[in-house]
Amino acid sequence: MRNIVTPLVAFCAISLLFGNQKAVAQSTDALGTFTPYSMFGVGEISRAGTSLNRGMGGIGVGLRDNRYINYLNPAAASAHDTLAFMLDFGLMQNNFYNTDGDRTSAYNVFNMHHIMLSFPVWKSSAMQLGIVPYSNVGYRFIEDETREEILSSVGALRYYHFGQGSINQAFAAYSASFFKHLSLGVQGTYYFGNIERNAQAVSLTSSESYGSLKTGYDMVISSFGAQFGLQAFGNFNPGTSFTVGAKYALSTRLRGDVTRFAHVEKSSVIDTVYSVTTDGASMVIPSEWSVGFSIRKQDKWAFGADYQQSDWTKTNFSDTPGVNFATALSRSVKAGFEFTPDRYSVRYFMRRWTYRVGAYYDQSYMMLNGQQVNATGITFGFSVPIYRWYNAFSVSIDLGQRGSLENNLVRERYAMFILNVNLHDIWFVKHRYN
Repeated sequence: MRNIVTPLVAFCAISLLFGNQKAVAQSTDALGTFTPYSMFGVGEISRAGTSLNRGMGGIGVGLRDNRYINYLNPAAASAHDTLAFMLDFGLMQNNFYNTDGDRTSAYNVFNMHHIMLSFPVWKSSAMQLGIVPYSNVGYRFIEDETREEILSSVGALRYYHFGQGSINQAFAAYSASFFKHLSLGVQGTYYFGNIERNAQAVSLTSSESYGSLKTGYDMVISSFGAQFGLQAFGNFNPGTSFTVGAKYALSTRLRGDVTRFAHVEKSSVIDTVYSVTTDGASMVIPSEWSVGFSIRKQDKWAFGADYQQSDWTKTNFSDTPGVNFATALSRSVKAGFEFTPDRYSVRYFMRRWTYRVGAYYDQSYMMLNGQQVNATGITFGFSVPIYRWYNAFSVSIDLGQRGSLENNLVRERYAMFILNVNLHDIWFVKHRYN
């Protein structure tokens, strides 16, 4: 019983931390990301996966591994050992460097990334529970008024644009294997979080007369979604196996309450122009499908690739004044490789490590000034076994670039780090001696 209670208590405690993320963000002004591309829609969609996936370019739809939790396909849960309990906890640091030619900015973000656990249900079936990020909003920039008619009447005027918030996913997935070569899975997802976007105009020369005007909105999100997955697997020979997989996520309407506000701040006096809360406002996440495969040489190496697509063209978001923004067809191609020199080496510890490398190309759902915002990156990672073979400390590094300097876009270069702790234990072992 001790083996069950301790991880569940830890899981619930960390869940509360995710649930209270809004209050923390408001008090510390912490951002989950820092990119102007999070101004639109649902923000910057997080790259999914633990260090296992992220070190291999983000693949996972066609990947089966009994040593680690792979939540990128609900059908992968059944790869779980029949008596094993697994817990995976991760932290992330993101480093951004943005430039539009004349102006540059840099920002570092450190946050909790995920918490999840996996356990057997009955024979060849298993469940996964977890909390992972879906998207983040985080940006700050300043503009000075240049129109002469406004400068002559109001004086120097400066505009501040800033936003923060995140959408998280709490999920429960169930998977079962059939006919020794087929696995089916289903996952229910609960989306929760908040997004805040603000704009403030400040008169620099006549603040005593005009004060400053602050407008914006705060959306609190609470909604449900679902996805389905399958994997077919077999052996080329006794030492080499293959897996092909597919996943389909249903279109989801992110419902929530939106509070729109405007108020004037003059000295210590705040005059509310309006504050209106709308119940049942929503944003739509379109359906998404993905396919993938992997080939594995037992205890030695694995190679795989994924393709993912989602059509955002029929999804409408609020307009951003002065910005030519439209939604687009989102696509992603990923590939990765892992290698373990000698998993059972007694003499050389680093030969027991698992090393990973990968690459990806993403076309995002954002179209700005008629150009789709794309990203390319390379990834590295490794897992260090701890105590027992299946317990490990894992690290992944993602180096990439998004956007460009063409068509008045921002070129963004980033480095993302994930640190994972993978815990593995055996349930229901009957000890011969006490």
